[in-house]
Amino acid sequence: MEHENIRKEARQKRVLKYLPVSILATLLFLLVSACSGAVTTSPTSKPTDIPSTMPGMDMGNVAQPTAMPSTMPGTDMGGAAQQPTAMPGMGSGLMQDEPVPSEGAVPATETQGGQLLPYTLDGDVKVFELTAKPMLWKINADTQVTALTYNGTVPGPLIRVTEGDKVRVIFKNTLTTPTSIHWHGMPVPTNMDGVSQPELSQTPVKPGETYTYEFVAKPAGTYMYHSHYDTDTQINPGLFGGFIVEPKNWAAVKPDVDVTLILNEWRVIDGVTYPAMPSMGEPNFFTINGKTYPDIPTINVKQGQRVRLRFVGAGQFEHPMHLHGASFKIVATDGNPVPEIAQLTKDTLPVHPGERFDIEFVADNPGQWAVHCHIVHHTTNNDVEPGGLLFVVNVQP
Repeated sequence: MEHENIRKEARQKRVLKYLPVSILATLLFLLVSACSGAVTTSPTSKPTDIPSTMPGMDMGNVAQPTAMPSTMPGTDMGGAAQQPTAMPGMGSGLMQDEPVPSEGAVPATETQGGQLLPYTLDGDVKVFELTAKPMLWKINADTQVTALTYNGTVPGPLIRVTEGDKVRVIFKNTLTTPTSIHWHGMPVPTNMDGVSQPELSQTPVKPGETYTYEFVAKPAGTYMYHSHYDTDTQINPGLFGGFIVEPKNWAAVKPDVDVTLILNEWRVIDGVTYPAMPSMGEPNFFTINGKTYPDIPTINVKQGQRVRLRFVGAGQFEHPMHLHGASFKIVATDGNPVPEIAQLTKDTLPVHPGERFDIEFVADNPGQWAVHCHIVHHTTNNDVEPGGLLFVVNVQP
């Protein structure tokens, strides 16, 4: 009997101890329920229909969101398959993105982009020709994309000149939309800068029109060229290319191997290509020079050679590029040489949109070494590993 009284007293103490918390929780629940009911089931007022658009607003392609995005753009999902978050062609934003225009697109005759662009001479001016055209481009053996290209390849051809050269680029637009060319990072006259939306530098080059760009190539460094009209929907589908300005003493300082690597992303749903924009959905293919692994060419070098890799961020996502088998030094950033005393030794380098990094290393470790983005999702092809931003440096003894 004594033990029963002790247990009863203990139970009463526990009840008294937690009673205030229980009462507070109950009151809070009732308050939230009352507020919710006042909003959704007010007995004194009749709910009115909410207009689908604001007065005077035509929302056109607005779609209702169906799910929260499974990841933030660029996050590492460890290679896990992603569940679709919206209807095909829809991203995490509210506006439905349009497919890349395919009118007039034909299969590409070239298989590799970024090849050296030849030029002709007009006195002391180097004359290059670029044509914007839609193409059907294979980013790997199994995947074809609708691309907007310069001269029919992704990326566009590599322009390579010497510091101080006079350069003329005759540009023809055969797309169905206006466009322009911006010389990213290079100081050029304002009317040559290509910013046509808004029209700060020039009016956009309309379909069928030709525009001539002319400037002096300086200073030495790694640059790129890309569209600067409707950039969200023109750059990602392929309107970009590399532009290298060699220093005048290049013969004395050039490395044994020199490769330009342009990083980009694609979104392909049911065979239809959409711009891979952060606001419109996670890309599902990632390319280096227009190809995914295993279709990215291997870089073959001899043991002891000095290798320079020029990383160019043409897409809209960050890519931390990691080198196996060696460490490297950052010798230039955004076209500017890094003094030797300030050159960092690293094995991983984040490349952001618009950035250019030149890295160098001595290939003193024989073997086949991977170079890849360290966001694991970016080394997949449509969520299947291996793929994406991965290639091999083969160091031969």
